[in-house]
Order: sequence, then structure tokens, then C-alpha cells
Amino acid sequence: MTSAREQVILGAAETIRPALGGAVPDVAIVLGSGLGELAERVGNAVRIPYAAIPGFHQPTVAGHKGELVFGTMTGKTVLVQSGRFHMYEGLSADTTALPVRVFATLGIRTVVLTNAAGGIRRTYGPGTIMLIADHLNLTGQNPLVGSALAGEERFPDLNNGYDVGLRRLARRVAVAVGIDLEAGVYAGLLGPSYETPAEIRMLERLGADAVGMSTVIEAIAARARGVRCLGLSTITNPAAGTSAAPPTHAEVMKVAAQTCGRVARLIEAIVAQL
Repeated sequence: MTSAREQVILGAAETIRPALGGAVPDVAIVLGSGLGELAERVGNAVRIPYAAIPGFHQPTVAGHKGELVFGTMTGKTVLVQSGRFHMYEGLSADTTALPVRVFATLGIRTVVLTNAAGGIRRTYGPGTIMLIADHLNLTGQNPLVGSALAGEERFPDLNNGYDVGLRRLARRVAVAVGIDLEAGVYAGLLGPSYETPAEIRMLERLGADAVGMSTVIEAIAARARGVRCLGLSTITNPAAGTSAAPPTHAEVMKVAAQTCGRVARLIEAIVAQL
């Protein structure tokens, strides 16, 4: 018997499927704060507003538009999530993970997760692009809690949470297109308050290189469904206590917008090689 949670996933997938015209996108791309420009690069775009999709939440955060965009990019078919759900908006981990679960239900086997993040590693200045090698889930939440959903592994292995093959591809592509690409560990916290200097010192000792308020829940849900993940963080500001200037959302949006062109070029080049 299909559970209520599974019905929401299936209902959303069946609403989206006709817009795909029978195609299964080669990749889904989740856009972080300030990266909405990438959705404008999709060719032959078909736009599906979240308001038309059962279970999808309308984002309340600046920089998150609230639509799926299906079309083409560098010869591949893509489904772009322009507008992310965050748990700090009062949402459950289940709701936050819904789009990724819907992508898997549609047959998509690769997802690119992007975000804006604070730089913990002292050499990461604003505008640095970091390939996520691993994460720390410090949100206190997990989308797999509760009854196991159809098609999901109950105890997924996260040793390869951010696919090693995709990371190698990203490094090769970055060199080919002349974009500097760092690599590090992303710490996902609940938010919405920025971290204290003491919390940043703690995260630094735990091995985190960047910190943000997204991504980890989606990565866990994707891996439970056997979907490969590639993660990219745009470092938009120094984390609290590592700079004299306090972090602000306006600063995050400004730097993300300035860096968006490079991130978009990198993602397009990666998608071309999938």
C-alpha cells in the first residue's frame, strides 16, 4: 500500500512528467542562492511553477525563484530546480528532500547540488568555487527518518556521497576551461542565524572547510535512491570570526551574482561531458 509520503512524491512526478515530453533528463541541477542565472541558459525551456506541483513549497528567500526549468544544455537534457526549500523556513526534512526524490522517480540518475556558503578555511576568499568532497550533517535532521519509502535503501552508504567519478570529471573540466576549483568538506547547519565565532572554531576543528544551510539533506535522499551527486559551493563570505566584517544575506547575494558566470560555465562544461 502506498503511504501518504509516497503519494506526494508520485503526485509531483506525474504532474511534471507531461512537460518532459517523454524524455528522462540526463541531469537535475539544484540552484543555490544567487545562481538563478543558470536557469536562463537552458535552451527550449519549459517552465513549471512550483504552485502547479503538489507538495512543492514556494520559496520565501531572496534569490530562489520557485520553478522547475526543463530543456537543453550543451547537448544534454536538464531539469533545473530554480529555488530551493530550506528547513529554516519551517519545513521538514521530508519536504526539503521532496524535489530530489521526485527527480529520482522521474528516472534521473545524476544531480548537481549547488549552494552559497561561508568560507571556514582561511585561504577561501569570496568567489572561491569549492567542490564538495564530503559533508557534516549538523542540521539535527535526516530525510530517511520514518518508514522506509519505496525504492530507497534503508541504510545507505555515504562513503561515496559525492560521487568520486563526478568529482574527477569536475576537476578535469575545470582545468580545461581555466576555472580554479578547490575541494573541501561542507558543513550543513539548520540556520537561519549565521554561526557564532565559537561555532566556526568548532567546525574548523571538526574538519569543515565551508558552512551553509542546505545540500546535506538532498544529498542523503539522493544517495538513498542510488542517484549520483556532485556538489559545488560558491564561497560568498568569510565565516564568522574569520573576518572583521559580519556576514549578511545581501553580501551573499552580491558575491554569488558576481561568481555565477564562472559557476555556470563550469556546470555547462561538466554537463557536456556526462
